[in-house]
Amino acid sequence: MKLKGRAFSEKMVEVLNYGAINLAMAIGYRTGLYDVLDTFDTPQPITAIARESGLNPRYLQEWMGVMVTAGIIEISHSADGEHRFFLPKEHADYITRRAGNSNLGVYTQEIPLLTLCAMEEVFQGFHTGQGIDYHHYPKFQSFMSELADAKHRKILVDQFLPSVDEGKLVERLKRGIHVCDVGCAEGVAVLLMAQAFPNSRFLALDLSPEAIRMAREGAHRRQVTNVEFLILDAATLETHERFSQRFDYVTAFDSIHDQTRPMETLRGIHHILADGGLFSMVDIAAQTDMAENLDHPMAPFLYTVSLMHCMPVGLVDGGAGLGMMWGRQKALEMLKKAGFKDLEVVEMPFDAFNWHFLCRK
Repeated sequence: MKLKGRAFSEKMVEVLNYGAINLAMAIGYRTGLYDVLDTFDTPQPITAIARESGLNPRYLQEWMGVMVTAGIIEISHSADGEHRFFLPKEHADYITRRAGNSNLGVYTQEIPLLTLCAMEEVFQGFHTGQGIDYHHYPKFQSFMSELADAKHRKILVDQFLPSVDEGKLVERLKRGIHVCDVGCAEGVAVLLMAQAFPNSRFLALDLSPEAIRMAREGAHRRQVTNVEFLILDAATLETHERFSQRFDYVTAFDSIHDQTRPMETLRGIHHILADGGLFSMVDIAAQTDMAENLDHPMAPFLYTVSLMHCMPVGLVDGGAGLGMMWGRQKALEMLKKAGFKDLEVVEMPFDAFNWHFLCRK
């Protein structure tokens, strides 16, 4: 028992350290410090880093204490005894904005943001069982758009879409088809698709008026005219006859598990798909049974994000509250109940977080 207690004590020290490191890394990412450090080929003193970043040297000094002791940034000494700091390129490949889909640095912002947005509401939810409305997460929604941009910018058009239906989908998109994106948020993914395939027509749906406003502004700014954004609850799609069998392709990027009525949403997607149409549901790569996620390398992080955001928003108005970790088995069960018969779960080498549930009507 003493050995077990000592091991747990050591684990708690790790928990406290890594929680603190995550917070400091979130600041480093948001301020652009990693991107600045990535421009240096040699170790630099605090004065040079402060000058290049425009940040306060005293704050930088204290932040470096976290980074150096955490093994994120290397420290060396010059002949005059001044500390110098260096971000190895091997580390920068995963924590800078240039990293694209390999960017793990962007995720360091997630837990601090969720704590800021909803800690008290989640605490109350433990007592009431009530959900938490999206308006509690304004800064987090902006972060999700930043995350979507980091994920989609380099892979959506060049890698993901060409992988769908053995490349046939891209040929159809080039010729011109009707596409719907469900849970579009600020429209990052659908705008990329609309720009890449001007002959196709796109409809994007989201519940958030603010997100749709931002998406429309983005379309106007980019002069994208082949996309329409609607404030619409995807769970009501089955009641809209004007959308019946209208779309050749439907996408949902990490959005189904946030729905308050996911079953109705999936049935609605089936309803708006034309016969033979394709549905790409991209969602978290996990198992439904918690015990089967014990070896998942990011399970604690993903369950925490679900606890702080995905499950509570899904519980609003008595919703299902699926949560992010609803898992493969539950997803396939619900897709079959929604009417999809031809189902394929595709692991994506360019996206370790998600699986692609490809469905045909």
